Amino acid sequence: MNDEVKGLCAENIIATRPNKTIYKDGRRCIKLFHDGMCKAAVLNEALNQARVEETAILVPKVLEVTKLNGCWAIISEHIEGQTLSSLMREHPDKKEEYLNLMVDIQLEIHAQHCPLLTSHRDKMFRKIALTDYDPMTKYELQTHLNAMPRHSKVCHGDFRPSNIIVTPEGKHYVIDWSHVTQGNASADAARTYLVFLLTNRREDAETYLKIFCKKAETPRYYVEKWLRIVAASQSVKGNKDEYDFLTKFVDVIDFW
Repeated sequence: MNDEVKGLCAENIIATRPNKTIYKDGRRCIKLFHDGMCKAAVLNEALNQARVEETAILVPKVLEVTKLNGCWAIISEHIEGQTLSSLMREHPDKKEEYLNLMVDIQLEIHAQHCPLLTSHRDKMFRKIALTDYDPMTKYELQTHLNAMPRHSKVCHGDFRPSNIIVTPEGKHYVIDWSHVTQGNASADAARTYLVFLLTNRREDAETYLKIFCKKAETPRYYVEKWLRIVAASQSVKGNKDEYDFLTKFVDVIDFW
């Protein structure tokens, strides 16, 4: 990242990720992507967020897509508040209450429709094709995916406590829409379940899934049907430890 950008905004860093740094700039939030980030990916993320803005979900509005000293940046509204993950750390006695809130917000997202979003099924087909698994395993995974019910609900794709901001007024904003698609809500729940497991939070994973299945009136085995597919699609990210963990789910033939 350019030194000039660091000198200008270093004291306002909100978060850092492997390929981006996020800054607060007054009432704006600047998501600055590091050198080499694909332009198409940045523009697609901004477009996804703009499309979700048209639903009933509380989303920070995209203000601008630009370049800052050679780096692509998405500038959006800055939302004052705490992430749900920080609230969980500060109030561990309220963890189940926060997990209930998390599921409520996720179900609100799933209740929305946004026809211009990418198909979750199509995205998974492409990602499975990019995996390192042998051709027979890929064929089985894509056949399994093809047999699953086709829905068109908004699916966040990386729904986790750190992507929920609770404002002082008690409103709940959802951020990081780079992976949003339209598809089956249970696949989105399977992804969240895996997120908890990948961060060594098995107890939270089990509590989350229990709450989700009850509130969504969905049998647990229906979400579990998606685990093999979702794990395979996530294994292309290149993280060796995650790959080994996810492959354990891929190697399971059936959950029902």
